[in-house]
Amino acid sequence: MASINNKTVWITGASSGIGEGLAYALSKKDCRLIISSRKIEELERVRNNCQNPDMVLIIPLDLANFETLAAKTEEAISAFGSIDILINNAGISQRSLIINTNMEVYKKLMDINYLGTVALSKAILPHFIAQKKGHFVTVSSLMGKFGSPYRSGYCGAKHALHGFFDVLRMEHQKDTIDVTMICPGFVNTNVAKNALTADGSTQNTNDTATQNGLPIELFVQKMIRAMEQKKFEAYIGRKERFAIYLKRFFPKLLHRVVLKSAVR
Repeated sequence: MASINNKTVWITGASSGIGEGLAYALSKKDCRLIISSRKIEELERVRNNCQNPDMVLIIPLDLANFETLAAKTEEAISAFGSIDILINNAGISQRSLIINTNMEVYKKLMDINYLGTVALSKAILPHFIAQKKGHFVTVSSLMGKFGSPYRSGYCGAKHALHGFFDVLRMEHQKDTIDVTMICPGFVNTNVAKNALTADGSTQNTNDTATQNGLPIELFVQKMIRAMEQKKFEAYIGRKERFAIYLKRFFPKLLHRVVLKSAVR
């Protein structure tokens, strides 16, 4: 198992939730951190709360602005001379029925959750190839492995991530580049509150399943362990993670279970 201590790590979506939790945990491991999101004030708060704030650089970015990501990547590489791990954590969820959802909402979900992540990963890929090492850690979702009502666009974007990064892993194994897909179940974050509704507005309410999800600190511990083990995929949650195996062996049973338990 490869220790993550003293690595240089770039985290997107670091201003809250899983990304914020990762920043705190990795700072305690003496990692050099680059933290990114659109919210500069929140990033400054996170940096100030890290154990080693002098080893944390803020680079604001918006994944939907693809044309800026190459320059942002150069800035990130220059900060500490190299980057060992890119954690693709930034993303946005959805809560709306297909019949009601505007196409602009689907485009935004794909731009942020999929295409922006692809663009940033492509931007850093030559650096990983040149140094003959690198680790892409992409936060997908259990929804990247099976679907659930009210999340059609979110599921579509997360499914797409798996296809892209599976191929990236195959094409660049020869360059000693690793790819780990992290698939959270319910985690106690604001992901439901920030989810897009049918017209693109935010939901602004949480749900019981998310509120009762894994505490961020526990989730992050499990995620870091999966990163150190360089797993291809890790399913992290409570009992909902077993739906992966239902999907594989009993897809019709999973269909019934998800319909019965679907939460908005």
